[in-house]
Amino acid sequence: MPRPDVRIFDHAEELAQVAAEAFVENAQEAIARSGRFAVALVGGSTPKRLYQLLADAPYCRQIDWGRLLIFWNDERGVPPDHPESNYKMAWDALLCRVPIDPTRVLRMRGEAEDADQAAADYQQQIASAMGVPDEGPAPRLDLILLGIGDDGHTASLFPFTKALEERHRWVAANHVPQKQMNRLTMTLPILNRARRVVFLVTGANKGSVLREILEGPSEAGRLPAQAVQPIDGQLIWMVDRDAARGARFATEPPAVG
Repeated sequence: MPRPDVRIFDHAEELAQVAAEAFVENAQEAIARSGRFAVALVGGSTPKRLYQLLADAPYCRQIDWGRLLIFWNDERGVPPDHPESNYKMAWDALLCRVPIDPTRVLRMRGEAEDADQAAADYQQQIASAMGVPDEGPAPRLDLILLGIGDDGHTASLFPFTKALEERHRWVAANHVPQKQMNRLTMTLPILNRARRVVFLVTGANKGSVLREILEGPSEAGRLPAQAVQPIDGQLIWMVDRDAARGARFATEPPAVG
């Protein structure tokens, strides 16, 4: 892999603040360029703090919320009011607190009995919102936020699962034996078409797998986060000091540019 663009912060709060500033900048740039900002959100504790910041001043006043298109990169097999729902977390922390058009908030239907149909429906929703055919190349989202699990998964692309092999569909139902459940997930064809992908990683418990992903040999089947390599976009890792401790990238000079 090319040398990663890793940005290290002293603590998780600083990371969330800089991520909020970057989110605002990305939104303003995208709206100036195309009249909209298409972003895929992620679940987890680190993005939750980012969302809380975005809902408050000064950040909330710097975004034209009516121009946003909100997607999710994955969802658990639960209804939208479930405590483990990625949609619910983002709704409670951010979306219910800002003046966004609910019709531009497009959630994955994790509660659907037919997960394959729910994945196909979500691909159609993405295509319609982005103004592209629902077959063929994936649309280019402006920003995709991602995290990693301690097993190296990202979105709901878990190690050695079928969705990792998908080369055409943008959204798939992925059976995850490790979790004994189906999940809905964006796949590599759309993740790697993004203008910008930002991984948010905090905590010492992520340190070991982070080092493997960024410094180890290429093993994308075992470490799915390694497979996220935007074809013509920017890949950024925002990492706190606890997660970066002991890694080579924490002591090397930062990437130029």
